[in-house]
Amino acid sequence: MIVVRDSKSDDPKVLMGQRGAKAAFMPNKFVFPGGAMDLGDREIALAGDIGAPCRNRLQEDGGAEVWRALCVAAARELWEETGLILGQPGYWPAEVPKDWQSFAATGHVPDASALTFVFRALTPPGRPRRFDARFFLLKAEDLRGDLDDFSRASDELSHLQWIPLSQVRSFDLPFITEVVLAEVTANLRHESPPESTPFFRNDDEESLFLRLHGRPMSQAD
Repeated sequence: MIVVRDSKSDDPKVLMGQRGAKAAFMPNKFVFPGGAMDLGDREIALAGDIGAPCRNRLQEDGGAEVWRALCVAAARELWEETGLILGQPGYWPAEVPKDWQSFAATGHVPDASALTFVFRALTPPGRPRRFDARFFLLKAEDLRGDLDDFSRASDELSHLQWIPLSQVRSFDLPFITEVVLAEVTANLRHESPPESTPFFRNDDEESLFLRLHGRPMSQAD
């Protein structure tokens, strides 16, 4: 989740935190809030869906059955790691999944309508953990609550802070984070999603920089 604050200013800020020194994946690095999609994320309803261009690109290679769950996971992980709410006021069914009980207690349901799918990256082989990651851009004004209140965040990330884009590269960042930041900075002032979404794919033989254009899904999909 790439959350940008003051996006129309001369020097917007991005929300980042530091991974623990003992983390198996990217220890000590400053990263965006995020995490893995859970099986249960497929069962959670959204108050609003991500826009059609991004939805089509999420379906490309990912399949029609996972795009919504990816958006749900993004909202959940943002809540868990920062305590910030991406959602709309709403009611949950009587039985709320355990992973969502604290979020539901705020009186909100997750909402993906403000998200933009801006990057996909498959991490290289040989790492302790390997991820097929989707990066979402979100403007901070679309969040609920106090943007400087991280009191409800878990301890997965430390030093949560809004970092000016002009200074962010002075922090200890993973390589792919630097690549994604460059892409986001170049397109930040665009009112609509770019014509394609970058896909940085690492496999056993080569690294490829591809483009996801997406296609409208038929009723059968």
